[in-house]
Amino acid sequence: MADILVTKYKDHPVVAAYEDNNLEYLSVVHKSDLDSIYLCRVENVIKNLDSAFVKFADSETGYVPMKHILPSTVVNRTFTSSDRIRQGDEVILQVETEALKSKKAKLTSCISISGRYSVVTLGRKGVGASLKLDADKRALLIDTIKKEYPDLCSTASDLIKADGFGIIIRTEAAGLPAKEAGEIILSDVRACLSKLYGILDEGRKRTVFSCLEKGSEEDIEAHKEKAAAFLKNRGTSDINYLESSVVYSINQDVEKLLKNRVWLKSGGFLIIEQLESFNAIDVNTGKAIDGKKDASSKVNFEAAREIFRQIRLRNLSGMILIDFINMKSKEDTDKLCETVRALCKKEPVHTEFIDITGLGIVELTRNKNDKSLKEILYTDKSVDNDNQL
Repeated sequence: MADILVTKYKDHPVVAAYEDNNLEYLSVVHKSDLDSIYLCRVENVIKNLDSAFVKFADSETGYVPMKHILPSTVVNRTFTSSDRIRQGDEVILQVETEALKSKKAKLTSCISISGRYSVVTLGRKGVGASLKLDADKRALLIDTIKKEYPDLCSTASDLIKADGFGIIIRTEAAGLPAKEAGEIILSDVRACLSKLYGILDEGRKRTVFSCLEKGSEEDIEAHKEKAAAFLKNRGTSDINYLESSVVYSINQDVEKLLKNRVWLKSGGFLIIEQLESFNAIDVNTGKAIDGKKDASSKVNFEAAREIFRQIRLRNLSGMILIDFINMKSKEDTDKLCETVRALCKKEPVHTEFIDITGLGIVELTRNKNDKSLKEILYTDKSVDNDNQL
């Protein structure tokens, strides 16, 4: 059994999921420009960076790598793959990464349209599926959609034929009945393609800086659906929805996530540093008995599980470096790495085990699907002051 709690942290609406009284999922309902699609104007081309700076949404400025500009998205002139973008060009672009502090927003013309069971991306090729799907079902669904992919391409709108499109089957397809899954996903793909055609066509009629499609919205229901999907993917189907609770203290739980130190039941602790270019996590024995047999190993394995919970709740992304406690046994180190790999596969956001360095630092990467918890709450001075111990 699990509870989904809809409440507030200070002035921020939040949706939280609890399993066995532990906070396992947290999302802050906030305004976001991520995935929004705009008709942009190229302000400057930086050849040595192979990028262009563009203006969108009246006063916002971002950048787009040259390789991310597709012919079908340039609307003010005939543009081919061999042409170079230039100042004054009008291009339909999607916000890939929001602006943060001194970093400008990153945009792309490889526009992605998400349906319930699929994602269609302009400029990609082929059919893939979420790695969270069961291997057999994943292979079956990919094979089913691949058979229809040539027909989808041949009947595609002239607007996108030159650039093509790729299809990703989402994790949500896991619950579809086997006999109907293929047709349901195909219907979803066609709806995504129709929406993509409409956006590209509309972009040729609108004035520059127009928003053609709004991305993430402040929609509590959508956040509740994501929380429920997270729990179901973990095998939990018995879910209660709560608007208030005396059992859970969301304020206390969020405050803990804004601190650097996380205590483990064993007496060990983590230090989590969220830096500009990467995230660093240090595992320490703390109050655990250092000389006790297998103490380091036990703390490390406990830490691994808690680290992934913290990464998920804090929504850390990009490069993540974990400094586990050194273990004398290579066998224990190998087992720890296998545990980390297995935990990566269970995460709702794609997380990849890269390597373990000669110094014993485990390297992970995690896709950015939104701002981190700290970034979302960044403007709240009272929250920011609580970040340090």
